[in-house]
Amino acid sequence: MDKISVVINTYNAHQHLARVLDTVRDFDEVVVCDMESTDDTRDIAARYGCRIVTFPKADHKSAEPARTFAIQSATSKWVLVVDADELVTPDLRTALYSAIQRPDCPAGYYLPRRNMFMGMFVRDFHLDYQLRFFIREGTEWPPYVHTFPTVKGRVEKFHAPGDACLIHLMDETMHEWVAKMNQYTDNEAEKKRAKGYGLGALLWRPTWRFFKKYWMDGSFRMGLRGFIRAQLAAIYQFIVVAKIIEQRYREREQADGQ
Repeated sequence: MDKISVVINTYNAHQHLARVLDTVRDFDEVVVCDMESTDDTRDIAARYGCRIVTFPKADHKSAEPARTFAIQSATSKWVLVVDADELVTPDLRTALYSAIQRPDCPAGYYLPRRNMFMGMFVRDFHLDYQLRFFIREGTEWPPYVHTFPTVKGRVEKFHAPGDACLIHLMDETMHEWVAKMNQYTDNEAEKKRAKGYGLGALLWRPTWRFFKKYWMDGSFRMGLRGFIRAQLAAIYQFIVVAKIIEQRYREREQADGQ
């Protein structure tokens, strides 16, 4: 029977880690890849019998630069990547072990995740699917936020009966959104810096993202909180494009000054 390793990237993850580890203790292996935490994250992982590996924190602002190292530190054929604020439901664990026994099982699965915003579970039409379960060999994860790993082979969305999903414990408040926005948009702008964005992108991308989030994805079902959520998605896009334009101006000015 094929085995599954759970991989968790951590940095000062004290808040939710014990709850997370309670939900994954029945997998074959749990690997905690810690980025030199200064709290008791490593002590919690040790108490649960996790295998702990270390990735240098350096000036990294997110876990993505450590993802590939963490995945390749696992020993099982299959890897389930879980964030330090996500729970794995019993139904999901059972369904994953059943799935990998099938001869037509793909090389990776996008798993459904339930998220919270301003104190309520998101009520979008479409579930938030994350590529978190795959064959370890050959998988690589780009070192940028909001990216998915590259998996060798076919990947599919995971569908199973019952409550087979990841549950995101982080309740995204306005304070947390604003605190993370600068970091995330920096990474997004770096990924897309070669795009020739201008006035059109400043107008179109936020407008489209609001329309998609509010109407197509179903945030309107969340009332006023859904409107706020869609507007934040639009603001995020505006800031990404503005940062790309700003960087282009800086590079031109530097070139002109030489």
